[in-house]
Amino acid sequence: MTNIVLLCTAEQQQKIRQYYEKAIIERKAPGVVFAIKLADTAITAYKSGKIMFQGAGAEREAARWGKADSSAAKTTTTKGDKLPELFSTLSVIGSDETGTGDYFGPVTVAAVYVPADKIKLVQQLGVKDSKQLTDDYMRKIAPDLMKACPHSILTLRNDKYNEIQARGYSQGKIKALLHNQALKHVLTKISPEKPQYILIDQFAERGIYYNHIKNEKEIVRENVLFSTKAENLHVAVAAASIIARYAFLKEMDRLGKIAGFALQKGASAKVDEMAAKIWLKFGEDTLRSMTKWHFANTEKARKLLQKRKR
Repeated sequence: MTNIVLLCTAEQQQKIRQYYEKAIIERKAPGVVFAIKLADTAITAYKSGKIMFQGAGAEREAARWGKADSSAAKTTTTKGDKLPELFSTLSVIGSDETGTGDYFGPVTVAAVYVPADKIKLVQQLGVKDSKQLTDDYMRKIAPDLMKACPHSILTLRNDKYNEIQARGYSQGKIKALLHNQALKHVLTKISPEKPQYILIDQFAERGIYYNHIKNEKEIVRENVLFSTKAENLHVAVAAASIIARYAFLKEMDRLGKIAGFALQKGASAKVDEMAAKIWLKFGEDTLRSMTKWHFANTEKARKLLQKRKR
């Protein structure tokens, strides 16, 4: 689990509380001022001024409010394969995904090849501090990264996502299939050159990942490593994370034009309100095409819609 701690003033804490007002939950624990529960993130504010973000979306939510408190304890250990010495200096294909915790918008996966002689260039393009980058900054640097490095971007829009999910595919299986396909694309692009290693930002253990894709005709297995927080271990994964996010944001822009307003990321109460608004104006089919229909947000939006129709 990713844990990030911010040190905030009372005024900042109040702003955070107001922002997530509809997602506040009761939590009776010593020193806790308030607690928030999102689909992929738990947020806890303490009397000391510290606010802890925990879960898969911790980095995304914490980035809205500032930089982590370097004096605070936070989880930095990774899980996965043991990497070779000086791994960060090797030629690597990295892959990562985004959008799996967002009700609106697609699942996007990117794979990027960064040979050893381009590591410094990629860092200079802004990838070195990728964990602190905002969406706006990632929009700015992603096109340069895409020009500099062989890559593959796969964008699974929600109409197709819903179709696959309804057939019984889990998010884990969907992600594994996309990662495998993106890696194949990059390997084809750079052939006959080969990376020294492939690093996948781990969302499932090796055995589970390969079980998901066991029926694929071509499976990428050679020199594949898995690790959590892989964006910290090689710039190839950090670059993949940025490019995947860039593709996600572009699709969110497209959907926002259909809706007539910018769509909220994540799966909060604000998302429910937006979904109900779209449902009322455009109908169920349009909302379904823009969202991950199996998320709990759908039923919450349905209830809001029913109230508005009374």
